Amino acid sequence: MDWDDLRIFLAVARTDSLSGAGKRLKIDPATVSRRIARLEEAIGARLFTKSPQGYALTEEGARLIPHAERAEAALQDAQEALTGPEGLQGQIRIGAPDGCANYLLPQVLAAICDANPGLEVQIVALPRVFNLSKREADMAIGVSRPTAGRLTVQKLTDYRLHLAALPAYLDGHPPILTPDDLNAHRMVGYIPDMIFDKELDYLTQVGAPPVALASNSVSVQLNWLRAAAGIGVVHDFALPAAPELVKVIPDQVSLSRSFWLIRHEDDSRVARLNRFADLLVSGCRKEMQRLESLS
Repeated sequence: MDWDDLRIFLAVARTDSLSGAGKRLKIDPATVSRRIARLEEAIGARLFTKSPQGYALTEEGARLIPHAERAEAALQDAQEALTGPEGLQGQIRIGAPDGCANYLLPQVLAAICDANPGLEVQIVALPRVFNLSKREADMAIGVSRPTAGRLTVQKLTDYRLHLAALPAYLDGHPPILTPDDLNAHRMVGYIPDMIFDKELDYLTQVGAPPVALASNSVSVQLNWLRAAAGIGVVHDFALPAAPELVKVIPDQVSLSRSFWLIRHEDDSRVARLNRFADLLVSGCRKEMQRLESLS
């Protein structure tokens, strides 16, 4: 069985299409089709069925997945062994919620890349859960700990959030002495039906009124607050990026959450990814402590 055929098989399984696999591997879809046919002939089983939704794994294809992924992990480990311990190399893609991606990861990853010039890092900032089985990313950061799937999970760091607003907004509106006073204010927050994780439903926990200005982006929400548009919940680690904002009744409203580093179970055997994960965890914890001390 040819490893290159297995590599193409994994790409089709992860993208559900010949064209998606070809794009990921930089080969044309016709070649992908021929290589899948060759692999099916070699093992004597059909691996995919075509449907309007794309290419779906057959029962035999699903059974082949863990074996192909172990071969993939072994190859990555071999490449790491050949490059030696002097530095991390190659590309690593991280999926993260946009607050983390915008205000925590850039400086942490810049420091890791400075120490490992052969490393290329991609941050995919999307307000949703990433599918590591389809290799949308090599690892992901989540706001809650997943309870299902072939995954390994470790706590990345804890973080805090508080209500915040621009002084110019607060000066022109009724005073806020208790959470009940929020009813007289315009709230900035997430679009309710686009909250992809219950841990992000901050305003419900606070007991705030319905959101008047909503976005699925933390950065958009922060910029609304900077424009004196209202009051909202802000990550403490993002406040140094908006020093003009002030915390509102922090002694009465203070939220705590955690970021979790999520990886595919098979990747726990890849030394390169393990080394990178160790650097990411230690760097994020150190940077979080620094940022929160400034807020």
